[in-house]
Amino acid sequence: MELPGKIAVMGGGSWATALAKIVLSTQEHINWYMRRPDQIEEFRQLGHNPSYITSVKFDISRITFYSNINQVIKESDTLIFATPSPFLKQHLKKIKRPMSDKFIVSAIKGLVPDENMLITDYFSEYYRVPADNIAVIGGPCHAEEIALERLSYITLGCTDTEKIAPLAGVFSNQYLKNTISRDVAGIEYASVLKNVYSIAAGVCHGMKYGDNFQAVFLSNAIQEMRRFVDATGDKGQDITDSVYLGDLLVTAYSRFSRNRIFGTMIGKGYSVKIAQLEMEMIAEGYYGTKCIHEINEKYKVNMPILDALYGILYEKKSPTTVIQRLTETFK
Repeated sequence: MELPGKIAVMGGGSWATALAKIVLSTQEHINWYMRRPDQIEEFRQLGHNPSYITSVKFDISRITFYSNINQVIKESDTLIFATPSPFLKQHLKKIKRPMSDKFIVSAIKGLVPDENMLITDYFSEYYRVPADNIAVIGGPCHAEEIALERLSYITLGCTDTEKIAPLAGVFSNQYLKNTISRDVAGIEYASVLKNVYSIAAGVCHGMKYGDNFQAVFLSNAIQEMRRFVDATGDKGQDITDSVYLGDLLVTAYSRFSRNRIFGTMIGKGYSVKIAQLEMEMIAEGYYGTKCIHEINEKYKVNMPILDALYGILYEKKSPTTVIQRLTETFK
């Protein structure tokens, strides 16, 4: 297969919509899978996604929509998955045809719940996709700023950097630049952890901790991320690269960050359940906190921020007490 071939965007949310906009800026046509036929029909009528980033207009003649996941897989060569990680399994279990001959691009910023697996490992183990036929997209990059065509940067990770090279052109235009990396696992774990730390940063913000504290908090968070990534994968990466530190900073500070918003609500006294009901989108760091906490039972990495947030979200501990104790560990 000559990459990228026919490209499909898998998902109907804000990040999937931003990715579709990017791909259509460099390609003549895309296939687009959304599970709800009514969303597709409304999209066709309006010329934009009716539910997410509604300001982005699309030329419908350049899109073939599918609500049948097996049909879109059959008709595509490169599959860009951009579904929230908690719902990935329910989408994939509908698949009846092999995907071993496809090139998978994961734009999912999470782990597979229950299995606590990296997305790339899940595709390899359960769908027999060769590791060098799987790539990941790392930030820092908010869907909302892509919609506004503000200059952004991403990192494409793949164990076979020569294979991913043709796809770099797909994700490069006047408002998007990219780099290529071999650190697939590190990028995936970092993309989960930055959501975890962004919730914690939001908790502190909701409790009225200021910018001086947030700077110290994030300095400690990036050190914690480095310890975990070193323990679970390659040690050759530079944690100050934008795919690690940059993604953490934008997710922790940006007004577009759903994880920071979720954490701020917790810090203001909302229960987890009420905060989730108030949110219109998924805060993936909530699920990532539990996954990483359970994975770390094996690695035993010193992760006081992760442990503190797990206590708040899953053990119903007082944010005031937990964060106060956490501050005493910072340098």
